Amino acid sequence: MSVDHHIPVLEVIGLGKRYKGARNHAVNNLDFTVEKGEIFGFLGPNGAGKTTTISIMSTLMKPSKGQVKICGIDIQKKPAEARKYISLVPQEIALYHSLTGKENLKYFGAMYGLDKKTLEQKISKALETFDIKAYENQRISRCSGGIKRRFNLACGILHDPALIFLDEPTVGMDVHSRNTLLEQIQSLSDMGSTIVYTTHYMEEAQSICSRVLIMNKGICLAEGSPADLVQKEPSCRNLGDLFLSITGKRLGD
Repeated sequence: MSVDHHIPVLEVIGLGKRYKGARNHAVNNLDFTVEKGEIFGFLGPNGAGKTTTISIMSTLMKPSKGQVKICGIDIQKKPAEARKYISLVPQEIALYHSLTGKENLKYFGAMYGLDKKTLEQKISKALETFDIKAYENQRISRCSGGIKRRFNLACGILHDPALIFLDEPTVGMDVHSRNTLLEQIQSLSDMGSTIVYTTHYMEEAQSICSRVLIMNKGICLAEGSPADLVQKEPSCRNLGDLFLSITGKRLGD
């Protein structure tokens, strides 16, 4: 889907969310933008407010205050229009395990409203991009965890979303499968996709993210390129050290 390059793909302005009965905001005054082609790492310990923020940005939840724009569209005013530009690829495998990989691609492509000819082209491209053509006729239930995750991502990008939310896409994968998927995610960015990326693996964020935002207790603690953020803290050797230093927690805590 075409995007005006002069408009941020994602713009978050003064975003806040306080759940009914809660004394404090789960998310409080978040401000950031994500430009076309970026892989933007969205990091924080458990309970930091990441899931709430992503739920709001993907139109699954309404904020208590603030504004989110996707490709210039205010998601509160025009949620249905905004959804055309996004894809949320969850941590859980969101596939039909009794179907083959290709059957899943056909099913999800049809849900996106793609016509038969376009869908066949998109499926062919996805099978090549994620190196899963050899498994297209294999039932998902018989695929390895790494192959399932590749099909999971492939199904989520068939409609060429301008913005992809990736939630822990490599969790539970072996090193080889992780590296392969990271290369494929990087290639999506190189082709112009914009990605908001959550992970509990700091080395992943440091290696593929153009910028990261670290949050805790609903607020932004740091934002910038991994290299710049680490350089500002002489005592920190890498992003993992920095994360521990400013949050007091390891990422999985």
